[in-house]
Amino acid sequence: MTAPVFVVDELPHSRSAFVLDGPEGRHAVSVKRLHAGEEVVLTDGAGRWAPGEVVTTEGKDRLVVSLGEVIEEPAEFPRITVVQALPKGDRGELAVETMTETGVDAIVPWAASRCITQWKGERGLKALAKWRATAREAGKQSRRVRFPEVAEASTTKQVAALVAGADFAAVLHEDRAYPSDPLATAELPPSGEIVLIVGPEGGVSPEELALFEEAGAKAHRLGRSVLRTSTAGTAATALLLGRTGRWS
Repeated sequence: MTAPVFVVDELPHSRSAFVLDGPEGRHAVSVKRLHAGEEVVLTDGAGRWAPGEVVTTEGKDRLVVSLGEVIEEPAEFPRITVVQALPKGDRGELAVETMTETGVDAIVPWAASRCITQWKGERGLKALAKWRATAREAGKQSRRVRFPEVAEASTTKQVAALVAGADFAAVLHEDRAYPSDPLATAELPPSGEIVLIVGPEGGVSPEELALFEEAGAKAHRLGRSVLRTSTAGTAATALLLGRTGRWS
């Protein structure tokens, strides 16, 4: 079992003793029940991390750690961004969780025209906070040290602008009557930015599809079965991580 990961605001620039406190310290001491001699990893979630060994615990929420050398993990390429249409209920958090565990680099919530759920006002701020908290917790659970960025909700025009700047962009399209190529055989760039667009349960509208195609995206299918919006991004990310060599 690999060492558990805990998130800190900032890591020191050299080997040192470090006190992990607050919610992370409480989780380490009172939930994980770590004790002297056990290994941990501390990270800022942005690629900087350090291995550590527990020296002692203090109270219920303070862990004293002897830190090793701080390491900078480089970003991997090609970078994969999933534009995720807003699902119903808690399926948005499910999508974020599994995409994070799989290895996606960025997630863009998308208010597609056929989305039943809409992020507006206070409700939208709370939903975004939940997505970001889910990405953070899933990043820790999957032992990542570079967590995916979760952007603010985008409009269709903003997504089209993102597509225009990508090295490869695909709209995951399930309609058999619409011409689409398998994502498994698409020509992928060796580096740069890959953007995958996952529509809502009602599908991507013809108008949205036309706008994305004009910006440079093409329609692609995953397979014969139709995946739910909360699982399609995870499946597509896994496929591309294997094809690009990031899982080699």
